[in-house]
Amino acid sequence: MASALELEQEKERLGIPESRVISSAFDPSSIAASTVVSRTPTVDDNYDGIRQSQYSDDNKLADSSPEHHVDIEGAKREFAKLERALTQHSLKNEKRDLEKDDEDDRFDLKEYFQNNHEANVANGIRHKHVGVVWEDLSVEVPDIGSKFFVRSLPHAIWATLSFPIFYPLGLLQSKFGPGWPTRPILRNFNGVLKPGEICLVLGVPGSGCSTFLKVIANQRGAYAKVSGDVRYAGIDSDEMAKKYSGEVVYNQEDDIHIPTLTVEQTLEFALATKTPSKRTRLPGITGKAFNEEVLNMLLKMLNITHTKKTLVGNEFVRGVSGGERKRVSILEMMATRAHVVSYDNSTRGLDASTALDFVKGLRVTTDILGQTTFVSLYQAGENIYNLVDKVLVIDQGRTVYFGPAKEARSYFINLGFQDRPRQATADYLTACTDPNERQPQPGANPPNSPEELEAAFQKSKYFQRMVDDRDDYRTQIAKEDNRDQQDFRTAVLEAKKSKVSETNPYTLGFLAQVWILTKRQFYLQLQDKFHLYTSFGIAIGLSIVLGATFLNLPDTTSGGFTRGSVMFNAMVVVCLDAFGEMPTQMIGRPIFLKQTGYKLFRPGALSLANTLADLPFSALRVLLFDIIVYFMVGLRRNAGGFFTFHVLIYIAFLTMQGFFRTIGIICPNFDSAFRIASLVVPNMISSSGYLIPVNSMRRYIFWLYYVNPLGYSFSGLLENEFGKLDMLCDGNYITPRNAPGQSVYPEGLGPNQVCTFFGAQPGQTVVHGSDYIKVGYSLDPSEIWKQNFVVLIVLFFFFQLTQYIAMERVKFGGMGGIQIFVKEDKETKVLNETLKERAAQGDAKVEKERAFQRGKTLTWKDVNYVVPVPGGTRRLLHDVTGYVKSGQLVALMGASGAGKTTALDVLAQRKNIGVITGEVLLEGRPLSTSFARETAYAEQMDVHEPTTTVREAMRFSAYLRQPYDVSKEEKDEYVESIIELLELQDLSEALVLTLGVEARKRLTIGVELASRPKALLFLDEPTSGLDAQSAFNLVRFLRKLAAAGQSIICTIHQPSALLFENFDRLLLLESGGETVYFGDIGPDSRILREYLSRNGAHCPDDQNPAEFMLEAIGAGSQPRIGPRDWKDIWQDSPEFAQMKREIEDLKAEGVTRSTEDTTKPTTYATPIYYQLQIVVRRALLSLWRSPDYTWTRLFVHVFLSLFVSLTFLNLGTSVRDLQFRVFAIFWVTILPAIVVNQIIPAFIINRMIYIREASSGMYSPIVFAVGQLLAETPWSCVCAVLYWVLMYFPLRLGQGSGGKAGSGYFLLMILAVEFFGVSMAQMVAALSPSIKVAVLTNMPITLILTTFAGVTIPYPNLAKFWKSWMYQLSPFTRVVAGLAVTELQGLKITCRDDEFAIFDPPSGQTCATWAETFVGTFGGYLQNPNATTQCQYCQYKEGNEFFNGLNMRYENRWRDLGIVFAFFGFNIIVTIVASRYLRYAKR
Repeated sequence: MASALELEQEKERLGIPESRVISSAFDPSSIAASTVVSRTPTVDDNYDGIRQSQYSDDNKLADSSPEHHVDIEGAKREFAKLERALTQHSLKNEKRDLEKDDEDDRFDLKEYFQNNHEANVANGIRHKHVGVVWEDLSVEVPDIGSKFFVRSLPHAIWATLSFPIFYPLGLLQSKFGPGWPTRPILRNFNGVLKPGEICLVLGVPGSGCSTFLKVIANQRGAYAKVSGDVRYAGIDSDEMAKKYSGEVVYNQEDDIHIPTLTVEQTLEFALATKTPSKRTRLPGITGKAFNEEVLNMLLKMLNITHTKKTLVGNEFVRGVSGGERKRVSILEMMATRAHVVSYDNSTRGLDASTALDFVKGLRVTTDILGQTTFVSLYQAGENIYNLVDKVLVIDQGRTVYFGPAKEARSYFINLGFQDRPRQATADYLTACTDPNERQPQPGANPPNSPEELEAAFQKSKYFQRMVDDRDDYRTQIAKEDNRDQQDFRTAVLEAKKSKVSETNPYTLGFLAQVWILTKRQFYLQLQDKFHLYTSFGIAIGLSIVLGATFLNLPDTTSGGFTRGSVMFNAMVVVCLDAFGEMPTQMIGRPIFLKQTGYKLFRPGALSLANTLADLPFSALRVLLFDIIVYFMVGLRRNAGGFFTFHVLIYIAFLTMQGFFRTIGIICPNFDSAFRIASLVVPNMISSSGYLIPVNSMRRYIFWLYYVNPLGYSFSGLLENEFGKLDMLCDGNYITPRNAPGQSVYPEGLGPNQVCTFFGAQPGQTVVHGSDYIKVGYSLDPSEIWKQNFVVLIVLFFFFQLTQYIAMERVKFGGMGGIQIFVKEDKETKVLNETLKERAAQGDAKVEKERAFQRGKTLTWKDVNYVVPVPGGTRRLLHDVTGYVKSGQLVALMGASGAGKTTALDVLAQRKNIGVITGEVLLEGRPLSTSFARETAYAEQMDVHEPTTTVREAMRFSAYLRQPYDVSKEEKDEYVESIIELLELQDLSEALVLTLGVEARKRLTIGVELASRPKALLFLDEPTSGLDAQSAFNLVRFLRKLAAAGQSIICTIHQPSALLFENFDRLLLLESGGETVYFGDIGPDSRILREYLSRNGAHCPDDQNPAEFMLEAIGAGSQPRIGPRDWKDIWQDSPEFAQMKREIEDLKAEGVTRSTEDTTKPTTYATPIYYQLQIVVRRALLSLWRSPDYTWTRLFVHVFLSLFVSLTFLNLGTSVRDLQFRVFAIFWVTILPAIVVNQIIPAFIINRMIYIREASSGMYSPIVFAVGQLLAETPWSCVCAVLYWVLMYFPLRLGQGSGGKAGSGYFLLMILAVEFFGVSMAQMVAALSPSIKVAVLTNMPITLILTTFAGVTIPYPNLAKFWKSWMYQLSPFTRVVAGLAVTELQGLKITCRDDEFAIFDPPSGQTCATWAETFVGTFGGYLQNPNATTQCQYCQYKEGNEFFNGLNMRYENRWRDLGIVFAFFGFNIIVTIVASRYLRYAKR
């Protein structure tokens, strides 16, 4: 027994403070889980507390690994040290005599938690041993047919219009009527998996692996019916889902994390939501200290401590590497403290080294925590396979093997299948379920169908062994009186915080969840610097523009209406800033679903947390905005007035934020959310009381005012500003009055004059603001707090409640893997029938392959590539040399970071940054400008237009990349041969969007082959993400192409031995872009193996040469074999010298070869007008097949125009109706703001596709930019016509002197506005690097253009500074002016009784005599000119008098229309230039 001094020294060496604590399962019992069930070790002096793995020294997994790799045994030793240290800490706390050598007093962490600390003796700490038993498990899904056809616009319209009818009927049918017919996808599964075991689930794609993993993790919501019995430590699935759903979790194959959080923050959040109660922690240890210690241990365990402060990142945010992100996913699963975990293909896209690290991590967690682990993996190598305990093989939803992993291969060999010694066991097992891959032994007759394989398994000893194991496990539980189950229940309950009920599946209470979520959301916003800076910058910028526009309003009646304008604008700008909450809710939905699935928090807690976390940022942002606007404008300058102004606007913002969040939660996609928002928001703005006072609203819409948060906010703002404001009636509102240079009337307000401002009292020069809002808006200042404020608060809490309910109740899920097809027309029907006939003739394809273009020879010598990095440069490739000949298939391989893709990009001339040196020759000659057209490059990312079919995608490539003089018929025929060769006959009419991974890979290759490359075919990671059989099929296809004469070079991640043998030659790179081998591979990799063996690396017969060679050069976790660097060995080898001679010979042969077929050195294969025709045709088809997009545009225009029509229906000729006509016209300028939100994302997504296509020289940037605009043009015309019809005629416009003849001008102007809006959106998108940046410009542009259009602030009231440029620069100035003068020219105005200004003339004078000079100067008319009292003056006689003082001229209306079209043309030019020079794609 060690001395106390030695123990203290050991504790100090480990850096363990007195309070140091480590969780034993993050739930203190599970450390011992792996030692209790059937294999409890003997406790002795050498026992480290961890189950000794059967996979340690024999498989070299315990060897010291380089930095950032997972070391299983190292992780266990680290855990054991911490455990021993804590044991000592606990002993010290109990004041035991450490000098005493008494075995009975010896104490370790497991015994501490089993036997209880003295503070917990009464209750005890339970172990969580969750073995899983499944019996006759079957899963069924709705049988809704085998083919789905693409939806178009009529389908989308019908779906929207019929929704109110069919949705309730669907709910009734699902509850009371017969359900959908179903079909089984899993049949009668049986098995058992004990704690501490890993089960590998194998099967070809579509066999049911993912379904099994989800169902075994109790994720049943996506399926119509799940039958059979699944029990977790004896607990049935229903009770598990209700009470313990957080103990059984499923991890999908994609790594879904919040990218802008660090690794530390991600794991801290998961730990914080699962922090056990004090009852299961050491005394004196706080929850914070507990989580900190566990976090450090987790990071050390999987060797990613160095990533602690690094962002997790994703495809668009730079963060940790892909392998490290996988480990973060593992640790997040560990932090859930779940004990049954399912990982679905979590190694997709990883190389063998990273995948091995991942599974090592699973082995660590399963051993240490005693978890029950299920995992499916693609292309699992032998080292990975050796880490699992059991394997489940599935064939079309049937169990064909379940048992020990070590015996699975021999089982299938004994069934009669041919063994392939060099094929990885996992690949071999999967191949035995694939009719195209499995081979019977000579003379054997193995089972052929899934049913036969299932029957054979059920008759085998392994099935009986499984049944016995299952019965034994059940018996064991029964004998112990269900002790494991009771311990599990008790452990879960004790881990919960106080006041958390037994039936609650969460560890923390609701308020604690809200607090933790609030902290996370706060840091999330704080760390998003870009959004933080831009949101504050835009708010401050807009406030300055708004304040400067209405700078220092006078305290007179001339500033009365404009005060309302500035308050309304300020309120709308702030409130509509919350519009961005809708897409935010949808973007964050995958992460939300994953974390709520882990039961980290209840869904509704996030709604409240979002509001609380946003308060500090939004409160400060709105406060700055309000301060600048309020004091620049000169509103009532006192503290009470300002803070009331701020509170009303801010509460309105929070209310609208809740409203938009609710929409974002309940809607399945942005298009449906946008339709709802576009229907509600214009009504909110219009019914807020600014454009139309509530007492002037139509009776059928006035109720909107009383449910409108903007209405209550605006009313409160008016009451706050005008309630204590007295305004002097200035000259503009005095009737009659003098014009400049006149002295007919008294200066100021005389006894025979009247102030016409609302609320003015006869004979008083001062207008009380309270009278103004009472008469003009029917508002009472006393209601500001008792009505407006109270209702806003109620609405705020109402939308908080709707968010909570929506998050708790609304669930979105879909049926994955459904392929959507385009219905056949006459042409495609004939073509598809022909393809089916040829498919039955295997030899026909061989003849087709021979018709492919013969490739050319590419040589490269001493190629170097240097890129700029902060602080200097970095060399990525160094003296790379090699060649590829016609008919050869060359593999480019190496470890991660060796420069494989970089080398391929350099050879294909796809790099646009850095410096490339060396010699790259095609047929012995330097590369010409046509090299991109002579080659094809299938990139790793399968980027295609998603709405095209497979045939259309290939034809698009063929039309634009093959020579123009080749006929269309010949190109079409060539595409058919490609479809046939790729074996895509059944998917020729399928949409690219719905293709599976393998089919998309084949399509990517097909699109490149359709160009008929004359030189080479480059492929980057064509097998990435494919299962073993799909990868083999793909490489086999490449082998066929090479046999037909094509020159092919491709990068490939560690392939299986059988796949590797299909390549002719290998270019092997090591770290730093150094060549370590270039040469033949040979049958059975004989030539490569001999080269390695000759230099000291002997490949065992049972090992994959493709993996061994990487280990030999030190590419994996092992050091290289041999004392010398393999690049030096290569340069000194005879093979290197021979290669150099061969290159010189190939160069000489190429120079002497005929050049008759050399492509002309032109950038594009086809003329620009032909490019435009093909590109526009595809874009139009894409829009037609995107019905949600097009229907949303039409929906917005239809309902906006209907809303305007219903608001201003049947306008008359009164003064108020005249103003309403102008407001109705003003709504036209809102159309571009609505269009922008749709066009920008669509343009940028299409630009991503164009960048990929442009690198192949398909079409020019001019064609792309113009094509995007032309494709939108028909829809712009339809939208404009619909808006015009539904707005112009219901309003009874055209009553002026021009009559209905002005309707044509209205249509032309609306068309111009529509074209301007689309082109402006595309221009902004072309200038922006991302959607996130582009959409931020919408609000500033809209506010600036509409503010200076002359409506919200009339031209005479604008400051000279704004008049001189911004007023002239806004196209909406021309829109409003052109439409207003067309409508108002010659319009006869008839005042209503309440619109007359009434005054008394001097004694002895008639109304006409007294007011004649005034009327003649200012216009208008007298209703009773001969009266001597109560003169009735109407401000306008004709509409001309209204617009003449607003800088509008009827004779300029066609000029104004032309200027709007000129803005449209300017946008097009900028879009073209930006598309040409700003692609934002660096390679």
